[in-house]
Amino acid sequence: MRTSTTFSVLFWVYGKRVIKDQVNIYVRITLNGKRVNVSLKRKINITTWDEKTQRAIGTDKDSRILNLYLNEVQSKVYRIYEDFKKDDKPFTSQMVKARYLGEDSRRFSFQNLIDYHNHKMQHKLHKNTMGQYKTSQRYMMEYILKEYKITDILLSELDYSFVIGFEDFLRSYIPKSGQSKIGNNTAMKHIKRLRRMVTLAYQMEWIDRDPFVNYKIKIEKKEREFLTSEELQSIENLSSKIERLVVVKDLFVFSCYTGISYSDIVRLTTVNLVKGIDGLSWISAKRIKTGTPFKIPLLPKASFLIDKYKNNFRTSNNDILLPKLSNQKLNSYLKELADLCGINKNLTFHMARHTFATTVTLTNGVPIETVSKLLGHTKLATTQIYARVVEKKVSQDMEKLKLILE
Repeated sequence: MRTSTTFSVLFWVYGKRVIKDQVNIYVRITLNGKRVNVSLKRKINITTWDEKTQRAIGTDKDSRILNLYLNEVQSKVYRIYEDFKKDDKPFTSQMVKARYLGEDSRRFSFQNLIDYHNHKMQHKLHKNTMGQYKTSQRYMMEYILKEYKITDILLSELDYSFVIGFEDFLRSYIPKSGQSKIGNNTAMKHIKRLRRMVTLAYQMEWIDRDPFVNYKIKIEKKEREFLTSEELQSIENLSSKIERLVVVKDLFVFSCYTGISYSDIVRLTTVNLVKGIDGLSWISAKRIKTGTPFKIPLLPKASFLIDKYKNNFRTSNNDILLPKLSNQKLNSYLKELADLCGINKNLTFHMARHTFATTVTLTNGVPIETVSKLLGHTKLATTQIYARVVEKKVSQDMEKLKLILE
């Protein structure tokens, strides 16, 4: 795997620090636009330095010896660069400098890892996921400053105590006004991102040991909230003259009968409306979050909503299937919708996806393997979370039946 595209070696003198006409000579190593400077511990009279050739002027003994030395430095740096390319592993200008100075990869810092990770992952991860990584990285750097009283540390200093220290930092973090305290599962998500970054460093041999070897992520299992059939019906039956509430209701109900998340719904166009294996209308698309393809046969209520907005001014100009609203406004309007329908739950748009998985499909006997496919899950275990919720509902229904029979 070739990771470099541009590489250069430049010799220069620090003209602003002239002492008795003597200046220090440096070599600048630039790889993919990232440059580092190395002092060569040599001085030269500034009047005998040629910026164009990057060598000493003249044929006297001192000039010839210095120029020969600069040639050797240049050759050595290029050999190091070629050696790194042969290793077929990612490398940076810092790594070339470290090897030139006889230092190893233990000289890489935590900030180096952040920069490398974000550069390599910016086109691989969704922008929302990258945003989450940057939030986690901000917490990591705040922790380093608080714990070590410095702005950066070497990767060689990462150990088990660093990981548990970061966990403690997150759990005791005092949020800014208006922000909620970091809960267990949120803290674990930040630590998961740290773990992925550290694993990357370990795989590239930037660190000799994995500090997560004895650490276990502790996720608290929480029941996924969903709407009962009665609550869903109350939303479907809601009549309002306020257009924004009608649009929100329709988008939410569409998700309840398709399981498609809001970020995927707003990207649906007429291209995604296809004829399925049964000759009926299906939705075919990819999840933005994971890139996983999904195909969903349209239930009558979902088809009705697509037909409703077919010639609507909100959709007809750009071929989208349903109107768009900002996610922030959407969830705000959903709170209003919940109040009007008498639903005492924290109604969020994602609850529609949970409702599809439970009330609409699993509760009505759709096999869990089919539900997993419809939701675009990559692992069946993810869908089984909903199955546990349904089992709980079955248990509650059986308790009611016992009371009736008694």
